[in-house]
Amino acid sequence: MLKKIRHIKVPKDVGWLIPGLEVKRWFMIILLGSFLILCGLLIILNIGVLSWLLSFAKSTVDYIPHDLLAAALIIAGVVIFFFGWQKTNMSMLDLRSEKDKSSVLEILYRRRKLNHGPHIVAIGGGTGLSMLLKGIKRFTNNITAVVTVGDDGGSSGRLREELGVLPPGDIRNCLAALADDEDLVTQLFQYRFQNGEGLEGHSFGNLFLTALCSITGDMVTAVKESSKVLSIRGVVLPATLDDMKLAAKFEDGRVVHGESNIPEAGGVIKRLFTEPEVCNPLPDVLTAIKGADLIILGPGSLYTSVIPNLLIHQVADAIASSKAKKIYVCNIMTQPGETDDYTVSDHIKALLKHAGGKRIIDAVLVNNVLPDVISEGYAQSGSFPVVIDTEKLASLNIEVIASKLIQENKSGLVRHSSNRVARAIYYWYKKTAKK
Repeated sequence: MLKKIRHIKVPKDVGWLIPGLEVKRWFMIILLGSFLILCGLLIILNIGVLSWLLSFAKSTVDYIPHDLLAAALIIAGVVIFFFGWQKTNMSMLDLRSEKDKSSVLEILYRRRKLNHGPHIVAIGGGTGLSMLLKGIKRFTNNITAVVTVGDDGGSSGRLREELGVLPPGDIRNCLAALADDEDLVTQLFQYRFQNGEGLEGHSFGNLFLTALCSITGDMVTAVKESSKVLSIRGVVLPATLDDMKLAAKFEDGRVVHGESNIPEAGGVIKRLFTEPEVCNPLPDVLTAIKGADLIILGPGSLYTSVIPNLLIHQVADAIASSKAKKIYVCNIMTQPGETDDYTVSDHIKALLKHAGGKRIIDAVLVNNVLPDVISEGYAQSGSFPVVIDTEKLASLNIEVIASKLIQENKSGLVRHSSNRVARAIYYWYKKTAKK
C-alpha cells in the first residue's frame, strides 16, 4: 500500500495551494472585486437574478437609491479589484532578478517560502561544504557559507603564490553550489582549462574571482559581485581576509607547513595552528553567526577544511556564545594522513580541542548505512568507515543523529547525498527548535 502511495503523481497546479506564496489571497480579492462589479452592473441593467439577494438585504438598504447603491458597489469593486491586481503583479510579475528558466510557481516558492526559512551558517571548506549547500538551499534562502582560506594547492595555490590573492577555489565551489546548477553561467564558472600554457589546471571561476578581486580591491567585494552574476541563494564569506596559512605539529615532534603538505606527511596530528598565529575574522562572519538559527560544521577534511575556521579564535567564541542550534556532520570514511583510525568521538574531540574546549556542538550527524560492497580503492589508500562509538559520544554529552546519508551507486563509492544530509539536518533542527 505504501509503495502505491509513493507513486501517486500530484498535479503541478496543486503547488499553488502551498501556504506562504502570498498569491492566493490576492486572487480572492480580485474575485471579490469582480463579484461586486458584477452586482453593480446587474442592478443597473435591472436583471432579476439578483432579486433574491436584494430582498434579503431589503430591510437595510431600502432607503438607499438604486443608482447610489450600484455606484457604491462598482466603486468598491473597482478599488478591490485593482488592489488585488496590483498585489498579484508584485507577487508574480516582479521577477526581474530571477534569470533562470524555472516556472513562475518555482520562483515564487523560492522567493516567498524560502525567504522565510531559518538563518543557517555553514562552516567548512572543500567539496564537503559545497555538497551541503546544494541540499540546504532547498529549505531556505537565508544561508551564509563561511569558507576557510588556508588552501595552498592546485589552481588556488598557484594564484595565491603568484598574485597574492586569497585562495578562490573553495569560495568558487560554494558560489556554484548556491546557484542554479543548470545555468550556463554557473557551468562556465566551474569550467577548468585542460590545456594552454599558463591556463592548464585553472578554472574559469578562479581566474574570474582573482581578476575581480584586483578590480574591486578585495575578495569580499569580488565575491559579492560574483554572487550577483550567479544569482546565488545566500551569501558566501571568507573566514578571514588575512593571509592565513596552515601548519601542523605531529605527535613525533615534526612541524609541517602548508595545507597541501599536511595529509602527505603521515603520522598523528597533535595540533593545528595558523601562520600568523592570530588571524582576524571578517566582521560579517561574526554578525552572521550571532544572528543564526542553525550552525553547521562540516563535512569535509577535519584538519584542513573544518578546524581552520575554528583557529580564528573570535569565530570559535562566536559559535560558542550563539543561541543557534549547532550540529557537526561527520565524515563517512577516515581520511589518510589526517584522521587515520579516528572514530566519531575522535572527530568531536579534535574540534572541541581546537575551539579551546568551548561548547560548539550540540549534535553530530552520522551515516549508519554502507554499501554491500565498498570500493577496494578505499582500503588500498588506507581509508575505512568511521566507527560510531556511541558510549564515548554520550560521555561528551553530544546527541547522535544516525541516518542513511550516502548516495546510491553501484560502484561501491561512499559519498554524501546532499539531499539526505540536508533533510536530516533540517528535520533535527525543526524538532529541537520546538523544545
